[in-house]
Amino acid sequence: MKSIPAHGRDAATILDDLRARSARDTDWRGGRVFSLVYHAGEEHEELLRAAHATYASANLLNPMAFASLKQMENELVEMTGRLFHCAGAVGAVTSGGTESILVAVAAYRDRARRERPWIRRPELVVPTTIHPAFDKAAHYFGVRLVKVPVGPDLRADVRAMARAIGWRTIGLVASAPQYPHGLVDPIGELGELAQKKKLPLHVDACVGGFILPWLEKLGRRIPHWDFRVPGVTSISADLHKYGYAGKGASLLLWRSIDAMKYQIFVATDFPGGVYASPTMIGTRPGGPVAAAWAAMQSLGEAGYLALAEKAIGAADRLRDGIAQIPGVALVGNGSATIVAYAGGTGVDTYALADRLEARGWTVDRQHRPASIHLTVTANHAPIVDAYLADLRAAVADVQRDPALAKSGSAPMYGMAAKMPIRRLVAGQVRKMITEMYTRRDP
Repeated sequence: MKSIPAHGRDAATILDDLRARSARDTDWRGGRVFSLVYHAGEEHEELLRAAHATYASANLLNPMAFASLKQMENELVEMTGRLFHCAGAVGAVTSGGTESILVAVAAYRDRARRERPWIRRPELVVPTTIHPAFDKAAHYFGVRLVKVPVGPDLRADVRAMARAIGWRTIGLVASAPQYPHGLVDPIGELGELAQKKKLPLHVDACVGGFILPWLEKLGRRIPHWDFRVPGVTSISADLHKYGYAGKGASLLLWRSIDAMKYQIFVATDFPGGVYASPTMIGTRPGGPVAAAWAAMQSLGEAGYLALAEKAIGAADRLRDGIAQIPGVALVGNGSATIVAYAGGTGVDTYALADRLEARGWTVDRQHRPASIHLTVTANHAPIVDAYLADLRAAVADVQRDPALAKSGSAPMYGMAAKMPIRRLVAGQVRKMITEMYTRRDP
């Protein structure tokens, strides 16, 4: 469809068109996707749709006009603050983890501008496993990331991060857990370091925020990562991940309003009136806020515990099954719901990924080290045996035909992982995405 229709189409035809288009996507309801969708069942999905539709035209940009939305945001913040062991926490709903991180980095920068105005090139000290959203935030806001290699256990190296702190440092960052391998950084020790150096500490719990508390209640040994750690200043946590809310909804929480105030933007010279916003975006869609509130109200503690038990059970079964397949090995071997593994001798990891995709799985490829990533949810419990069977078959394919490492996407990923000049990799990826967005007339 190249142009706007001369006359509007009827609703039934449009909806049929949408259903036909979506049918070509990967079967996420059947558990064939591991990090993009968090599905808690069809009944829950219907609730999210209905809640979203109720507030589809509402706009939290003006909380006085839409007071009910602001009340829901307040309740989401308060409920989550208590979950993270800080009844007085404050914060805001954002459009996703990336926006939460963008807002946090901008706020840390502006806090430093106010309190330490002599810093012209502010720096954040972070482990190398930190999410790329921090790179994006640093790029946008003129902040330099001082990236510190992780330890042999793939967790943040506290001593190395301490050595990296300088007079330009405006904050520290850690993950709970870090995305690549599902490991929780030593946030207790980093909190002590932050207090000693009088620096704020942000915890990126975008993945873990709504699963780690329930795993802890289920008896898993989870190191303290939230506001129980005195040095933690702010936490980002995605409602649309293990909060099983609709896309896109995340939370950025602060221990106190004194810390949060730096994220609030105000413009007073606009002829259209005073403009104020606590997040990056102006228009704040009401649908995701309402759907997130509905999800939390519907599931309750019992529902979240049940979903967490299913998710961790599936992750454990995947870890156990992968450990028993000759030719592959777990990477990191965390105790939460992220599983990472790699091909061993004679089994190219990226060729393995290609063979899994040929069997209908969406595969998340990683590098440094080369590995395959699985974010496991309750929705994956029924497909564990099928995945392990396909993985065994894929390993056999690659062992039988080593030339598979030189076909498909394997050579591209392998080359990108080994290229020493990262700018060349970035240039190739930028070129690929440019091609994707280039308009081609018939």
